Amino acid sequence: MGDYSKALEFHDKVLKIQEKTLPPNHPSLATSYNNIGAVYDNMGDYSKALEFHEKALKIYEKTLPPNHPSLATSYNNIGSVYDHMGDYSKALEFYEKALKIQGKTLPPNHPSLASSYNNIGSVYDKKAEYSKALEFYDKTLKIQEKTLPPNHPDLATSYNNIGAVYDNMGDHSKALEFYEKSHIILEKALSPNHPNLAASYNNIGAVYDNMGDYSKALEFYDKTLKIEEKTLPPNHPSLATSYDNIGSVHYKMGDYSKALSFLEKTLAIFQKSLPPTHPHIKRALDNINHVKQKM
Repeated sequence: MGDYSKALEFHDKVLKIQEKTLPPNHPSLATSYNNIGAVYDNMGDYSKALEFHEKALKIYEKTLPPNHPSLATSYNNIGSVYDHMGDYSKALEFYEKALKIQGKTLPPNHPSLASSYNNIGSVYDKKAEYSKALEFYDKTLKIQEKTLPPNHPDLATSYNNIGAVYDNMGDHSKALEFYEKSHIILEKALSPNHPNLAASYNNIGAVYDNMGDYSKALEFYDKTLKIEEKTLPPNHPSLATSYDNIGSVHYKMGDYSKALSFLEKTLAIFQKSLPPTHPHIKRALDNINHVKQKM
C-alpha cells in the first residue's frame, strides 16, 4: 500500500509553490491537481478526488483545444472516480467523453482506445447490461488480439471479463470457453502458486458448480484451495470462501459429513477474523445447522 499521506504532503508543497508563482490556468497546476486527485482516489476519499480532478479539468477546458489528449485523460480520471463511487451513469458520461476524443485523435488499434472500451464495458457489466458489456469488451479484445503477443496477461484479463459476463448471463458453455482461454495464458505467464491462478481455478469451478457438474467443480475448487493454503495466512477470508465452496458442493452431492467438516473450517476462520455479529458468521452457522438436520 502506498504511503498516501506522504504523497499528499509532497504534492501539496509543489502546489503551494506553483499557486504563488504560476498564472491560475497554467498546465503545471492542472498536473498537480490531477496528482492530488489520484492520491485521494486511491485513498477512497472520492469527494476530494473529484474536487481536484475537476479543478484540473477546468484549466484544460480553458487552455486546450477540444480534442486534446489531456482532456481525454481528465474525463477518464473523473469517470473512474464516479465508477469507484458506484455512480455508473456519471461514470459512463465521462468515459464516453474521453472515448469521443480518442476516437477522433487516435489510430483505431491504439491501446488507450482498448482501455476506454474496457472501462465502458466494465460499467455496463456492473449495471447488469450484459449485451452492452460484451459489445465493449469485444472491442477491447479485438484491439488486443491485433496488437499484443498471444500470451499477454491483458488478453487473459479480457477473456476473463468476457467469461464473467457470459457466466452472469447463465451461458455456462461460453463462460467456460473464455475462462479456459484466460487460464491457458495465466498458466504460461505466472508462477504455479500465483493468486490470479487460484482465482482462475475458482471461476472455472464455479461454472461447473452452476452446471451441476459437481465432481469437476470440486476438482477446480480444490486447485484453488491448494494454492491458497500455500500462500495465505491460515485465517484469510479467501480460505473461508474456498472451504465454503467445497462444503457447499459436498452438500449438493449428499456427502454431509464432508460438507460439515469444510463448513466448520469456514466458521472457524470467520469467528477468528470477524466481529461476532457479522452476517457471515450467522450464515455459516445456518449452513452448518442445515447440514446437521440432513445427517
